[in-house]
Amino acid sequence: MTTSEVTDRVPLPQTRPAPERRTRRVMGAGKQMHAGPVTYIVLTVFALVSLAPLVWTAIAASRTDRRLAQTPPPLWFGGNLFKNLQAAWDQAGLGTAMFNSVLVACTITASTVVFSTLAGFAFAKLRFKFSNALLLLTIGTMMIPPQLAVVPLYLWMSKLGWSNQLQTVILPTLVTAFGTFFMRQYLVQALPTELIEAARVDGASSLRVVWHVVFPAARPAMAVLGLLTFVFAWNDFLWPIIALNQQNPTVQVALNSLGTGYVPDQAVIMAGALLGTLPLLIAFLLFGKQIVGGIMQGAVKG
Repeated sequence: MTTSEVTDRVPLPQTRPAPERRTRRVMGAGKQMHAGPVTYIVLTVFALVSLAPLVWTAIAASRTDRRLAQTPPPLWFGGNLFKNLQAAWDQAGLGTAMFNSVLVACTITASTVVFSTLAGFAFAKLRFKFSNALLLLTIGTMMIPPQLAVVPLYLWMSKLGWSNQLQTVILPTLVTAFGTFFMRQYLVQALPTELIEAARVDGASSLRVVWHVVFPAARPAMAVLGLLTFVFAWNDFLWPIIALNQQNPTVQVALNSLGTGYVPDQAVIMAGALLGTLPLLIAFLLFGKQIVGGIMQGAVKG
């Protein structure tokens, strides 16, 4: 038998696609993920529009009240910024107000994140009677306007003897229906039931399951909920203006005193608003990277 006959009888191996082509396809798919010039232009426009109110507040805070009343309004910074900031700080008593707002916002944020995570975990992974009915009742409370609860809540706090005290503002918002529903929806997908069962098989108690399994899995959502809660607690005005007075105010209550008088000084009011906004900007600059990183980590895991 000749060599040519053996070659004809033996089946040739099937050819596989060249690895270079596969590499090119992957690289081609990766190139589609890069943003184009239009994306950057749109993002720049949105960023400028979003920053415009803050920039205008800083410009108005650096001018005099007489200059702000002129037409056209100023479009660049003046030289009275620190003078107006000092006037707003002294007139509104922002030293005490800043301390109270930090205490109130941090307490509300910590309690809301912890309690909402626990409640969301119970609704998402635990089986107990009337769980669906309780969840619907919790969601239903979100449809009630908060203004309806002002009068009975004020009467209740007065009976407890907590008028004009910070616990009057802290207690009603230790946990929220939105936070509970938000954490429940996240934990349904992000926390596998098998992971909880494996921890219980290893002998972990309920407290250890929550600390070592639930909290690490819920960390990205907890970061987002914490940021939203802190911003809401810091900017809350309706209930603090009713429950507190000017002797023991939060920042928003203290800033309300700047608008009183026969002729309010608009430049000083803008300076006070700028001082009330700075802590939020500082918090975002310090923790924004961790929050965004947690969101991305949760998205990849999901």
